[in-house]
Amino acid sequence: MWNGNSLAGQRVLVTAGASGIGLDIVRAFAAAGARVFVCDVQPESLDRLSTELPEVGSCLADVSNEEQVARLFDAADRELGGLDVLVNNAGVAGPTGGVETLSLDDWNRTLAVNITGQFLCARLAVPRLRQGRHPSIVNLSSAAGHLGMPGRSPYAASKWAVIGFTKTLALELGADGIRVNAILPGAVDGPRIRAVIAAKAQALGKPIEEITRIYTSQSALNRMVTAGDIANMVLFAASDLAASVTGQELVVDGHTQALS
Repeated sequence: MWNGNSLAGQRVLVTAGASGIGLDIVRAFAAAGARVFVCDVQPESLDRLSTELPEVGSCLADVSNEEQVARLFDAADRELGGLDVLVNNAGVAGPTGGVETLSLDDWNRTLAVNITGQFLCARLAVPRLRQGRHPSIVNLSSAAGHLGMPGRSPYAASKWAVIGFTKTLALELGADGIRVNAILPGAVDGPRIRAVIAAKAQALGKPIEEITRIYTSQSALNRMVTAGDIANMVLFAASDLAASVTGQELVVDGHTQALS
């Protein structure tokens, strides 16, 4: 039976938690009574977070940088005294364009943040989670991580990699009682998707309004999902409601069958 207070007192680390989806995730955990620590690459976003949620600890860190990740976990140790939940939320949209138009630098940067960053964080989190209470890892993937996405090959490749990483960690860590799941958002309304839509419109030579209609109509609900929708699923995955859920692709996309 679910304990409605199962997240109260949980020690949670959220990467890229000072804006966008990450900020909604942080707000949701804080409202549930969890103790939260956050990293981000945007100092101004961290400043706004500290004003809104002064009880949430934070530091500046790029998850693709091994030394910065090590400092992040040292800071989280000092703030939280241990770890129960890791939310690997950090990610970048990457470039838009046909594969022949992309640079190696853009490819490498997308994978460095979206999958290598999750590896670097998980590697340091696991020894701490083994000492945690109802420990779990929640990795952010994407609907593009099981459907593919034309014009976004680095992003799709990195998000498919998250699924393989998640399922493998679930098998590796199950005996330790550590659950590992992936969240697969569809198009999430907000500044990032608007930038992606603008880039795709430019690449295709089409009006932004036309590409926006494609993005909103590709789900059965005929709308984009919200950051709050994603935060709710992350909380579910970390809570006692999901006590027997591990190695799963938890899709939040309004039933999207193809991405444009």
